[in-house]
Amino acid sequence: MLSVASKAQFPPDEGVEIAFAGRSNAGKSTAINAIVRHSGLARASKTPGRTQLLNYFALGKDRPEAGEHSSGQRLVDLPGYGFADVPEAERRKWVPLLEALGQRASLTGLMLVVDARRGIGPGDARLIEWADPRRRRIHVLLAKADKLTRNEGRGVLKAAEEALAGQAGVQLFSANAGTGVSEAQRVLQAWLQ
Repeated sequence: MLSVASKAQFPPDEGVEIAFAGRSNAGKSTAINAIVRHSGLARASKTPGRTQLLNYFALGKDRPEAGEHSSGQRLVDLPGYGFADVPEAERRKWVPLLEALGQRASLTGLMLVVDARRGIGPGDARLIEWADPRRRRIHVLLAKADKLTRNEGRGVLKAAEEALAGQAGVQLFSANAGTGVSEAQRVLQAWLQ
């Protein structure tokens, strides 16, 4: 739909927006593609820091014609945080964009993508605080779960549930293996209603 580099470029603050966020290279773009069943929608890369703007994707029948904005359902792919080969000056530009996004009435949910092998970290906790669980729905996808054994997966899920303390839903997820894709689709669909 569009890539936002300044506050003036945001679409109208109407409809429903769900943000996808997480550390650099956690698998945000891959998760978006798997959940919406569109392999080329969000550009995925093995190189951390490729997403450098707020990328909006219109969903469903509301996909706009070129140059128009949708007033319906949108996903927002956010730049990753943590390690990424992005100049500090570029990262500083993201702060006012994220602050403006956080003030939008249309932002109703956050899908936080966390590499299951790393678990919930301080950056993830700050992002949950930014999203404000009292105002918005938050759901954590413990991505790359296919890289864990079944027992490791259970342990990671339990540790994440304890760390989140009821502030967010959480599940194991793997776009490659298809683990949890249907569950994530159900969560997203419920939020878009």
